[in-house]
Amino acid sequence: MYKNSFKRVFDFILAIIALPFWFIILAIIGPIIYFQDKGSIFYNAPRLGKDGEIYKMYKFRSMKLNAPDIRNEDGSTFNSEDDPRLTKIGKFIRKTSLDETPQLLNIIKGDMSIIGPRPDLPEHSELYEGNEERKLEIRPGVTGYNQAYFRNTVPWKERIQNDIYYIDHVSLWLDIKIFFKTAISVLKREDVFVTDNKKNS
Repeated sequence: MYKNSFKRVFDFILAIIALPFWFIILAIIGPIIYFQDKGSIFYNAPRLGKDGEIYKMYKFRSMKLNAPDIRNEDGSTFNSEDDPRLTKIGKFIRKTSLDETPQLLNIIKGDMSIIGPRPDLPEHSELYEGNEERKLEIRPGVTGYNQAYFRNTVPWKERIQNDIYYIDHVSLWLDIKIFFKTAISVLKREDVFVTDNKKNS
């Protein structure tokens, strides 16, 4: 029951409550992003949603204009603190996870949930094996079980299995634990970027 309609209503209410605070973040961060290189404030990224439906995920733009797409060996997106594609403000909003806050709009639209599997790129659906497509059974989240407890420290395929574990054990109590664990990780800025010995994660 919680996995479906109640979870959607719960997410929507919390997103509406948080929206005025996000507008404050937008008013501060938005102009800095724009004036750094006169580019767009937002980066609209196509992602796989529930049941494989493709939607636009909103983020604050953290990379320079026309930055090339770089992937790890397993097909996941490259992520490094020394990434030359990042702008100065981009490195800060990545470290603090402020770049993810526009996804409040995705929650209100119904594309995403507060807690759920982090969404994959559309082309990743062709790389799913075995039960991995199960991660599309529920709406993706702004944060999730893997994001809270492992973040960027495990390979992509292992992240998918963590997502499936979450789907099989989803509950209000688990979501509450994930929410507060995520908050602690963000405040400590733990495992935001991939180091050399984690480059395949």
